[in-house]
Parts: sequence; C-alpha cells; structure tokens
Amino acid sequence: MHKAAEETTLEAVQAARGRIAGRVRRTPLAPSATLSRELGAEVYLKLEILQKTGSFKVRGAFHRMLPLCERGADRVVAVSGGNHAQAVAYAAGELGMKARVLMPETTPANYVVATRGYGAEVVLTPSIAAAFAAAHVAEAEGWVLVHPFDDAEVIAGQGTLGLEIVEDLPGVTDVVVSIGGGGMMAGVAAAVKGLRPATRLWGVETEGADAMAQALAAGHPVTLPAITSIARTLGAPAVSERTLAAARRWLEEVAVVSDQEAVEALLFLLERAKVLTEPAASCTLAAARRWAAAGRWSRATKLVLVLCGGNVSAADVCGWRTAARG
Repeated sequence: MHKAAEETTLEAVQAARGRIAGRVRRTPLAPSATLSRELGAEVYLKLEILQKTGSFKVRGAFHRMLPLCERGADRVVAVSGGNHAQAVAYAAGELGMKARVLMPETTPANYVVATRGYGAEVVLTPSIAAAFAAAHVAEAEGWVLVHPFDDAEVIAGQGTLGLEIVEDLPGVTDVVVSIGGGGMMAGVAAAVKGLRPATRLWGVETEGADAMAQALAAGHPVTLPAITSIARTLGAPAVSERTLAAARRWLEEVAVVSDQEAVEALLFLLERAKVLTEPAASCTLAAARRWAAAGRWSRATKLVLVLCGGNVSAADVCGWRTAARG
C-alpha cells in the first residue's frame, strides 16, 4: 500500500468526539445473520441511517461549526446536493447561526425541502461548479465555508463513527465504507487503523460517481465531467489531495459497482434487514458481495458495512424497484 503523510490522527478524532458529545447520536452496530450466511463472514451493519438528519454528516458539521460559533461567526455557507446540506442546516439551527446552502438545480425535491425545513436559505444553481463559484462569492462577503469533505475538522468529526465501531466490535477485521469526496473514509481510517492497525479498510463507489477510483488510477485528483450515478450523495466532482492521500495510505482496494448492483443491495437490505438506505450506502453490500465471491472473507472475518445514510424518497425507491425488477 502507498504511504503518505497522515492528515488526520486518532487523537484528533478522539478529541472531536468530546467536542460533539451530546450533539450527535451514537448509532447502533447491528449483527445480520442473513448477511453473515450469504457472505460467509460475521457481518455487522453500522446504522448511520439512524443519525440525526439521516446520515453521518452531522458529525463533521458540528465539529467544524462549534469552534466557529465560539469565535463569534454567525454565517456559514455550504455546497451540497444531499446530506451535507441537511447536516449544515441542522447544525446551524442548533447553534443559532445562519446557513446558506447552494444546491444544483438537479437536487431531488426531498433534499431541498428537508434543508429548508432545518431553517437554511437554499439557493439553486445550474451546476455543482456554479454552486462552488457562488460559495466563493459568499466567502468574500463574510460567510464561512463548511466544505463537505476537504477539511481537517470535518474529517475528524466523521471519524468518530469509526471509534464507535471499534468499541462495539473490538475484534473487527474489515470495514467497508462508501466514498464520495472521501472525508468519511479518511476519518474512519484514522480512527480504526489508529486503534486496530491490522483491520482492513475497503472503499466503494458507483459507476458515474467514481472520482476516487479515477484519481487513484491517474495519480492525482480528476474532475468528473458529470455525475451520472443515482447515488447522488456520492456525487463529489473530484476528491482532494488530502483524501486521495488517505485512500492511498489506508485502503486495500476501491470497488466501483453499478447502480443496478447498488439498487439490488438496497432492496435486499430493506426487505431482509428492515433498513432503508441510499444507494450511496447500499453499495457497500454490493461490493462486499463481489469481494465474498473473490474469497476475501472467511468465517473468522468480522465485517462491518457502514450504512452512511438513508435520505431517499418513496418515489425514488419505487422507481428503482421497478427498474431493477422490470
């Protein structure tokens, strides 16, 4: 595996947990007998779908925004077409701050409604590139940018879920995480590898939202011309040098699965595990199935699938089900 300077330390993640205590939920780590039989390993589901706002993102949002609030900042701006938007909006409301969230016009209505429901000002832009450009304008006007993944405090906050995994399953051997911009992956790796260096970390993306796989192949961040996957919350147009370095250092492999595989896994999790996830989360099961077929797991494997978010609409699920089974 490649070596690179560690951007986030175990100590930083542990300190982050203390700072955000009482602001976020400790989510369950649930065993799955069904998936254990299928994958030939001891399988657990990290249910970040039960986190406040429905995803892990509030961990990083609070850790970034709490010190801003303490320093007197009262306005934050964020760019997101999904879960980061809701997390920043929610954290801002809890901290008494104003939030402006810039979202592409293609953002599903349920994300827009939820973000506005948490009290944020939502501004729709023609594209994600236009959203980032508008964010830089807002910065010049005095708003503080809360980046979705390329920020040390955000990464440390996201990593707190990794501390919970190791505490709840001290013998964990393998953790599978999905990758958008790579912030959660970097934080979880710092926590898990810091506490259990022998634990293997595996990354997953979907076709059409595979910025990390392309960056690893190219040796540098690559900007995707468009996000075409239904896994919208994996839709970072590019990873950062920081998160690319973390992937090189910590990941065994990055799998890129199809939308079809992610939807099949989503429906399986809904029907058999009774949990509703986004394709950005269910893709971890899709990849774990591939790796099971390749012989990567054994009966001694204690495997955790991080189900990072569950913010999907009923209409989306019904549409995906029809497409998958039609």
